[in-house]
Amino acid sequence: MSAADSPPRTIRRRGLMLVLSSPSGAGKSTIARNLLESDHDLSLSVSVTTRPRRGSEIDGVHYHFVSMREFERLRDTDALLEWAEVHGNFYATPREPVEAAMAEGRDMLFDIDWQGATQLKDKMLADIVSIFILPPSMGELKSRLKRRAEDADEAIARRLQNARDEIEHWGEYDFVVINNDLNQAFNEVQAVVTAERLRRDRRPGLFDFVSGLLDEKI
Repeated sequence: MSAADSPPRTIRRRGLMLVLSSPSGAGKSTIARNLLESDHDLSLSVSVTTRPRRGSEIDGVHYHFVSMREFERLRDTDALLEWAEVHGNFYATPREPVEAAMAEGRDMLFDIDWQGATQLKDKMLADIVSIFILPPSMGELKSRLKRRAEDADEAIARRLQNARDEIEHWGEYDFVVINNDLNQAFNEVQAVVTAERLRRDRRPGLFDFVSGLLDEKI
């Protein structure tokens, strides 16, 4: 078989950690869900939590449910990349599965806020691609929250104030996408993922690939 007929070489690469953040109502969760459905090379990071499991939830799929004692052990042995307390319960990203995925060239998606993103950057900055999703206007964000019909007016006002606090951190992200049109915003996030996968420093297998190219007899 000639070089021209040989199958394409697989180029080994390191995985990436795709961090999506946004204020509530800006569309982050919808974009994340669409990414996971359309990109089979991307998987969602499964968090650890001390929150009690709900009836519809599966341990290891929705969360890793642990006791407070186990959570403290993980935290104190540096087995967590980031953690936070929310409404009296603790949530965290376990280190081991993330590091294993990166080494194996698998990409992971993190649907987290700016505080979690900051902690991840402190631990694994070179592996992170961070994208902040902005609403087109605060008025539109308020309308989206109202269309959900899930919260009372007081809760919506609180979410809008929290949104302002979140948006203050937009400059800490690598990329910013304005979600005026969901399809366009989704395509822009996909474009970022594609470009980041092609980065030279994420593809150590390129050294062998190029060496093979130069050694070919033609």
